[in-house]
Amino acid sequence: MKVSIITATYNSERTIKDTLTSVKQQTHEDVEHIIIDGASTDKTINLLDLYGHQGPKLSEEDNGIYHAMNKGLSMAGGDIIGILNSDDFYSDNKVLENVVKTFEESGCDAVYGDLVYIDGKQSNKIVRKWIAGNYNKKLFYKGWMPPHPTVFIKKEVYEKYGLFNLKFKSSSDYELLLRLMFLKNIKVEYIPQVLVHMRTGGQSNKSISNRLAAHKEDYMAWLSNGASPRWYTLAMKPLSKIMQFTTGEKRSYSDPFILKNFYPDRRTSEGI
Repeated sequence: MKVSIITATYNSERTIKDTLTSVKQQTHEDVEHIIIDGASTDKTINLLDLYGHQGPKLSEEDNGIYHAMNKGLSMAGGDIIGILNSDDFYSDNKVLENVVKTFEESGCDAVYGDLVYIDGKQSNKIVRKWIAGNYNKKLFYKGWMPPHPTVFIKKEVYEKYGLFNLKFKSSSDYELLLRLMFLKNIKVEYIPQVLVHMRTGGQSNKSISNRLAAHKEDYMAWLSNGASPRWYTLAMKPLSKIMQFTTGEKRSYSDPFILKNFYPDRRTSEGI
């Protein structure tokens, strides 16, 4: 199965190397990496060639990250599509191989896994760990959603049920997953391992006003699909993230792939 990975970039020169490297070194052979750039004013586009990017790329102004992602989805030629942010990277070089294997063995429509947040400035420091857990669509009522960067969806699902809804500025990923998994009842499988390392600093959590705006959009995501959350659903969505700080996993980039490619100056994971 061919895999398309979409990365939306904008002034991402500081982190894009990690993203490109983690895709380029995947063991699964049939992968295209699509870069959708929002007319960066730094060296992002130049670095694509420097770091050996050979996939499709587009650089032009857009109307936000979800608009950029939709452009990538329209360009994707893979059977399976994943979205990897420009400051994130895969946890090891067999992530896509394991994802494809899960699709082939289960016949599912979507796959997701776990995610670790790393410090935005100290990428060898784990801030929290998001253990998504086994899939049960009723968990959406408890504010649950899978970590979007770990989600892989068949192209035919997007073609049947639509792309990101651009009327949502910060909750379009939540609306998409709610629509596909909860309302359209696609078949979903969980891979119980960390698939993505994500740098902290999400837009929706930068201030109280941003969080309130996101809360309103989360509510509208249900209503726009003709559904209603429970009275506690949206309150539990941010509260559920508290457990991500109590996993006890504050260390450990012991995987040789991570140490070699992202921390080449480290000989051991001790102290990380």
